Amino acid sequence: MQENICKRCFLLNCGREDTYKNIKEHIDRLSPNERCNGEEYGKRLDICAGCEHLSGGVCLKCGCYPEFRAAFAKQKCPYKKW
Repeated sequence: MQENICKRCFLLNCGREDTYKNIKEHIDRLSPNERCNGEEYGKRLDICAGCEHLSGGVCLKCGCYPEFRAAFAKQKCPYKKW
């Protein structure tokens, strides 16, 4: 039986808690110079949440986990939305 995957959800919301936990641990280890500030991070994720290319917690353009990519100050959206 195939799992139903939420098309517009992030990892934590689509039942992939273990993957989310691993990513969160990596984000927490980023230096302040590498990490995006909390307000900007939230804005980026809000944009990703409304993107038609988010599926099952993965960006279909580049294959990244948006929660991880958005955490880096110097990263950019592959669609140039942020």
